[in-house]
Amino acid sequence: MAIIAFAALWGCAAIGNPDGGAFDETPPKITGSHPKNGATGVNSKKVSIDFNEFIKLENPNDNVIISPPQIEHPEVKVTGKKIQVELFDSLKPNTTYSIDFSDGIIDNNEGNQLGNYCFRFSTGDVIDSLEISGYVLNAQDLEPIKGITVGLHSDLSDSAFLTKPFERVSRTDAAGHFNIRAIAPGKYRIYAVSDMDQTFSFSQRNERIAWMDSVIVPTFEIAYREDTIFNDDGSVDTTLLVKYTHFMPDDITLLAFTPTPTIQYMSKAERATHEKFTLQFSLPVDSMPLIKGINFDENDAYVLQHSERYDTLTFWMKDSTVYYKDTLILSVSYLATDTAGLLSPTTDTLKLSPKKTRAKILKEQAKIREEDQKQLEKKLKKLEKAGDSLGIVKLLTPQKEFLKSTLTSGSGLNLYKDITLQFTEPVSFVSDSAFHVQLKQDTTWLDIPFEIEQDTLNILKYSIYAEWRPENTYQITIDSASIVGLYGLHNDKIKSTLIYSELSRFSKMTVNVANPKPGYTVNILNGQGLAVRSSKLENGTAEFFLLNPSTYFISMFDDVNGNDKWDNGEYDEKRQAEGVWYINRSFTLRPDWEHSVDWNINEIPLTEQKPEALRKVKPKKNAKDIHQKNVERLEKKAKNKESDLKKKEEKRQERKERRERDKEYRENRLKAKQAQIDSQNGTDIQAENQDQAENENQEN
Repeated sequence: MAIIAFAALWGCAAIGNPDGGAFDETPPKITGSHPKNGATGVNSKKVSIDFNEFIKLENPNDNVIISPPQIEHPEVKVTGKKIQVELFDSLKPNTTYSIDFSDGIIDNNEGNQLGNYCFRFSTGDVIDSLEISGYVLNAQDLEPIKGITVGLHSDLSDSAFLTKPFERVSRTDAAGHFNIRAIAPGKYRIYAVSDMDQTFSFSQRNERIAWMDSVIVPTFEIAYREDTIFNDDGSVDTTLLVKYTHFMPDDITLLAFTPTPTIQYMSKAERATHEKFTLQFSLPVDSMPLIKGINFDENDAYVLQHSERYDTLTFWMKDSTVYYKDTLILSVSYLATDTAGLLSPTTDTLKLSPKKTRAKILKEQAKIREEDQKQLEKKLKKLEKAGDSLGIVKLLTPQKEFLKSTLTSGSGLNLYKDITLQFTEPVSFVSDSAFHVQLKQDTTWLDIPFEIEQDTLNILKYSIYAEWRPENTYQITIDSASIVGLYGLHNDKIKSTLIYSELSRFSKMTVNVANPKPGYTVNILNGQGLAVRSSKLENGTAEFFLLNPSTYFISMFDDVNGNDKWDNGEYDEKRQAEGVWYINRSFTLRPDWEHSVDWNINEIPLTEQKPEALRKVKPKKNAKDIHQKNVERLEKKAKNKESDLKKKEEKRQERKERRERDKEYRENRLKAKQAQIDSQNGTDIQAENQDQAENENQEN
């Protein structure tokens, strides 16, 4: 502390602004409580904890966890130097109650944390003190889950999670970490649930859940860890081995998912535009719903577009006399889940209207035409004044509206990229003979074989297949009026150039997985964590060719059911979600590179596998430790002292040099003046001698 005192004294004389002195490093201290922490035989539902200074309680809803969980939310408040907690549920006999404040208690000034504080009391004769801890991750992408409730049941039956509230609880922090305290010896099952309705059980299928298949037996051991004491300047003073109680297990990992809904119902019905309406269901439909028009004839009235899962159906109306109606009235008959949990026929009557009426749309279109006419007249006047007759003809030529479409084009294409033709509305007619695919050889375009096929999942999309080769240029041409849309528009002439890159422009990645399983599927991910390429392992290896040079990440999932996609689990079947793993690093591929990586998925824990760059919620940087702030303060003062000494030395040297220059100047002035005097005296003597000589000559 002498260093701090010296630094403070020096700061008074130093140039610059003095600081406010050393930061307080001491966390709040508990001076008393009622009842006492660890008391037994307690029958009061009020707890009061006193501190030696004014304190704050950060985020009490997140940081204060009470076990057993309270159905009626307790009251937690801070007044000055006191925390008061009042429970409203009836106290259970022979039960240890814990009020876990985590790191929420801080002092009012510097924010020093009391740190990991848990208050306990028992209504019986024994205080339970065992603890367990771990993490909850999202099963699909290993993202830490914040704020999910984690709980224990000593009832080991599967139904406990569905019918009973947890006996002990905790809640995960931003890193997905939890710590359940005050556990009695015994065997437990552990669960996690998002608990939207605060029942401390799995009561709604839209709640995210997790569980561990094996039974947990809390235990402990006496262990030793290093504890470091620092000097005021930040250097290490002493490193000690400190005895502590190591509670286990402390590495539990729960993988959470949202179960697939089992209740079928119509979740949404909307009419985005006059031409189409959409019906959305909670589950894929087993059979197509029956549409009955009430104010229109439904026979051959629409073209159906469905999603991949058949849970979203879009109906494109054909007849303008129907879709010009501002309101479509229809009945929809489909199979929905009844109160007994069975699918039974259900009919809903719908009135569907777009946001804008037909009259409003026509009014807006008229206003646009009016504005366009004004602009046209202005341009005509300019062209007439310039005498541009060709420009006038071109300007007055009506602009025809064509069917809108997008055809793949560009240079540097990858052979893995599909060539697609996408429309904005369903197509009623396509002329195959109007399509031309050509290969460029020297300066000549040669026709090559190709196929065009409508996408089975998206009726607005067509794929064009040909024998595309690297380092070649192709041209796709579609004749005008060869494609007609559902609403009568036809296409303008379409021409697209495709230039495929040379193979040396791309990279190759090989992933070798130790101890593989048949369903393991490797994903190459971009910087947003989205899969750009997937491949099942063959003999423990997945190869990826023609990857664009870029930075990639690698993940893998266990495709247990072989449907080429990740699937969540089902609690009723005791089926966990399909496993997911990451390599905790990125891979930067350059042109003409071949990169190979060996991967043991069990080498590091799941909690450490997901690369930080892909985490949606970045870990918060902890506020600086108060001791570190003091170290930095001393370092700053030392630097200021060094700077001040340097400035003083520079000024002293400057004064010395100035004095030497002044002394030299004065000496030179004196020498010059003496020389002037000597010179004047010499002149006077010479004149006197000359006068004397002249006088002597005159006398002679």
